[in-house]
Amino acid sequence: DKTEALYRELKKQINKWWFSIQQSPVYKKAGLYAQLIRLDKPIGILLLLWPTLIALWIAARGWPDPLVLFVFVVGVILMRSAGCAINDYADRDIDKKVERTRQRPLTSGKITEKEALLVFASLSLTAFIMVLFMNELTIWMSLGGILLAASYPFMKRYHYLPQVHLGAAFGWAAPMAYTAQANELTAVTWLIFLATVLWATAYDTMYAMVDYDDDIKIGVKSTAILFGNQDKLIIGIIQILLIFNLILIGHRAELSGFYYLGVTAASVFAAYQQYLIKDRKREQCFKAFLNNNWFGFVLFVGVFLDYQFSAVT
Repeated sequence: DKTEALYRELKKQINKWWFSIQQSPVYKKAGLYAQLIRLDKPIGILLLLWPTLIALWIAARGWPDPLVLFVFVVGVILMRSAGCAINDYADRDIDKKVERTRQRPLTSGKITEKEALLVFASLSLTAFIMVLFMNELTIWMSLGGILLAASYPFMKRYHYLPQVHLGAAFGWAAPMAYTAQANELTAVTWLIFLATVLWATAYDTMYAMVDYDDDIKIGVKSTAILFGNQDKLIIGIIQILLIFNLILIGHRAELSGFYYLGVTAASVFAAYQQYLIKDRKREQCFKAFLNNNWFGFVLFVGVFLDYQFSAVT
């Protein structure tokens, strides 16, 4: 009985302590910052992570250096989070006109513009400091990565290809990872970069199809608007070019069976995404966008298994 009473009292005190923490200004502000950088929506981290890991594994021809792997996994989280912060700053007025984004912390006034910029700067600086542990070539390349990440959110005001710009920003992590591991740039490096640009253009166009009506009203630009009624066809062409590019990567990197099984599985997911967007329904287009996580996952698994079990040395 004494043990049970002690347990109940301890549980009561823990609940009281946790409730007081949740009510504290620091906890509430931290929660708003977490929403700002989308920690509750990790899909962006995953879409950036898969090509980065693929580049690392191909550069190392197997398991990469532990320090390089750590820096780039953490770097992916930091830079995607920084990208979300600067994106919300850039879109702070636009987001007020879109139902899906109206309640974001910056748009709703729960955090200030200065706070969003400080979050972006802090995360970017932390990522850059981590890159300083890599070789000189990777350090120089990181400057381009920061410029791409910072400029992408503003591009929808100036041209109809912000999705391609996003692809370049996401894709830049691949050559950086490759050079960090191998200290060189090769044809395979740029093929991985190109594959990432094509992939991001396809999946972010699916994402733009979700906001098509709102973007038309507001006047911002996207590939979904540019492609118009040909959007599904052009996404399909981009996906075909992507698969062809992946086959070239396999050939140049001397990959074999497991890799091509991964490419085949990815092709099935690409076909499924075409099925999802066939009627251009918002929910289905968003589902197709999310499905790209599996596209990237099976590609990485193919690369991983190929180096683990193939006879290539």
